[in-house]
Amino acid sequence: MTSTTGAAGSGRTRRDSPRRGNPVGRFFAAVALFIRQILDELRKVVRPTRHELVTYTGVVIFFVTTVMMYVWGLDQLINRLIAFSFGK
Repeated sequence: MTSTTGAAGSGRTRRDSPRRGNPVGRFFAAVALFIRQILDELRKVVRPTRHELVTYTGVVIFFVTTVMMYVWGLDQLINRLIAFSFGK
């Protein structure tokens, strides 16, 4: 019932075993596989249009400015409370 050519359910046969062959060859084969996988993933990337890029940039600048103003306001409030508490 079970095959002796590989691990159960892994789909790997004995000839595909990573322990066989030249270690240097395996290393370069692994690097080549890694680069092929990177290129495959880069082909899937969808670049934004100019309009989307401008819109997203505007949203980020607005959000960062709003958070900066909020933090600055809290800083000013805390400074005034400390100055009032310890007398300046």
